Amino acid sequence: MFVTVIPILLTVYAFGRAVAFPSPSATHRHASVIIRDVCIIGGGSSGTYAAIGLRDKGKSVALIEAQSLLGGHTNTYTDPATSKKVDYGVIIFPNTSTVTSYFDRFNILLTPGNGSPSTAVENYYVDFRTGRTVTGYSLPDTTAAFSAYATQVAKYPFLNIPGWHLPDPVPEDLLTPFGDFVKKYQLDDAVSTINEYAQGFGDLLSIPTLYVLKYFNVPPVQAGASSTSLTTARHDNSELYEKAREELGEDVFLSSTVIATSRNRRGVKITIKTPQGFKTILARKLVISIPPLLSNLRGFDLSEAERDLFGLFSSEAYYTGLLRNTGIPENVVLNNVATDSPYNIPPEPSIYGLFALSTPNVTGLKNFQFGASTALSESAVKASVVSAISKLQIAGTIPTASTPEFVAYNSHTPYELHVSADAIRAGFYKNLTALQGQRNTWWTGAAFSKHASSDLWAFTDGLLPDIAA
Repeated sequence: MFVTVIPILLTVYAFGRAVAFPSPSATHRHASVIIRDVCIIGGGSSGTYAAIGLRDKGKSVALIEAQSLLGGHTNTYTDPATSKKVDYGVIIFPNTSTVTSYFDRFNILLTPGNGSPSTAVENYYVDFRTGRTVTGYSLPDTTAAFSAYATQVAKYPFLNIPGWHLPDPVPEDLLTPFGDFVKKYQLDDAVSTINEYAQGFGDLLSIPTLYVLKYFNVPPVQAGASSTSLTTARHDNSELYEKAREELGEDVFLSSTVIATSRNRRGVKITIKTPQGFKTILARKLVISIPPLLSNLRGFDLSEAERDLFGLFSSEAYYTGLLRNTGIPENVVLNNVATDSPYNIPPEPSIYGLFALSTPNVTGLKNFQFGASTALSESAVKASVVSAISKLQIAGTIPTASTPEFVAYNSHTPYELHVSADAIRAGFYKNLTALQGQRNTWWTGAAFSKHASSDLWAFTDGLLPDIAA
């Protein structure tokens, strides 16, 4: 592979011609320069997939990731007692050729699995605000409601395509708040189950229906229970990213942040801060896979169109982790329900529940998920989880003799970027899609499609020919 590191110059001869860039600031004047075909910002699901895909097309890449490892929302814990792996971020994948080919490429064995525990569990429904079991509560029969839901989804086949391919005008039903859509089509009995799967979506009933139908383009019970869903045989989804990291080698810059970008029709210049100091990457093209919030893009030379579009995004907050010493039996799942809210959906911020693991023969752990409408600190989330467990103990729902211990924790914030119905109606996603290729920059990630690894990989696949051209 062609790798060049040279002292920084005002004019760099790259790709067979002189490429002029702005003079470096005094702070970064001694940064080394690295030349690549493509620079990729963000080493989560989309960014890592792009880096591997471009390498496979013979392109040199630089992959920049702010965290200390690749994988984004893929989180895996190693149980010290058994050395077994426990996935608690991304759990399952649909059985598609994109998924199987990607795992096959790294010789990672997949096996059927829907993310449920291997043994039967007992579901209890608890109001975590009081810690008390909700007597007599059970999920409604969803058969008729999900049949009606599937009928509605079938009206919009363009939602099944990775990316945003909305007609003009956008159907008004897709722009109505989901709560109103539910009432219109008598989907009430489906809401509790949809909310169970829509973790991190915020106020489910108020967001435009578009986002719910895009994410759940088949009824969630059908998708979750599908015999064609896959998981890794070792319950170690992070292995995919570890092998990608090994293959990409020194082309990965971990624990690194973007300080400044400069983009024009001749190429791109990215200044980054790494643990080894400042570096400048010169590349023909740029791929950005981080959530495109203005707060995430400080230092980026955003165009007026980019700034206007990204400024319309709102986002939610989502957290997940593993607890030990909860005192909850292995086969017991505690689901959070609110007795005084529509469809018993707990108001945020709140814990979604305490769940059993899908990894067999690992004991003593519970998985928690937590949602909020605004970002919270790690200490605030943990304090809220501990408080919820304390209420369970005081109410006598679980034993009081145990003190919960956090053994794993991850923030997936910002999560589920969305815009208002008015913005969608005015052509937001048409304009967002039109950004692709402008100023030698391509965009990928969940904001440009949806939160599903298989969908993100398929969407990124569609970009790669233009990026590699």
